[in-house]
Amino acid sequence: MFPFFNDFNMDESKIRKVVELKQEEDGYTDCYLVEIEYNQARNHLTLYIGSDSGMTLKKCQAFSRHVEAFLDESLMLGEKYELDVSSPGVGRPLKLKRQYHNNIGRDLKITLEDGSGLKGKLVTVEEDHILVLQQKGKKKTGEEIQIPFDKIATALVQIKF
Repeated sequence: MFPFFNDFNMDESKIRKVVELKQEEDGYTDCYLVEIEYNQARNHLTLYIGSDSGMTLKKCQAFSRHVEAFLDESLMLGEKYELDVSSPGVGRPLKLKRQYHNNIGRDLKITLEDGSGLKGKLVTVEEDHILVLQQKGKKKTGEEIQIPFDKIATALVQIKF
């Protein structure tokens, strides 16, 4: 089922291939891998997977079972390991352009590479930048700011209560 394993070390490229196999199946083609985290001391693998139509518990379970089958067959992490599959969630920074597209219209808190920051509503996502309607305090200033992706250190979705 998984012909591309041959050793017992955590190999991110192999995990990516396993996830890509699942993404080819009906119902999962709009899913995408955001991040892989591996804690070697705990032998704990965490996958953050997003979806253009929204990540559901059913999708997380399907990816978890799929990756678990690979790990059990390959013994890449040995016989005892921990695996978590989750959506990135609002507390995690946006990593992929695709995530920005999925958050148009939402408020972001952006920290730039130079350490400065701003808050505003994500208006559009272009090839190499985003447009944000800047916010100061609780008011929108009406000024749209163009921010190149390569200048963004972190961007967090802000939840309104």
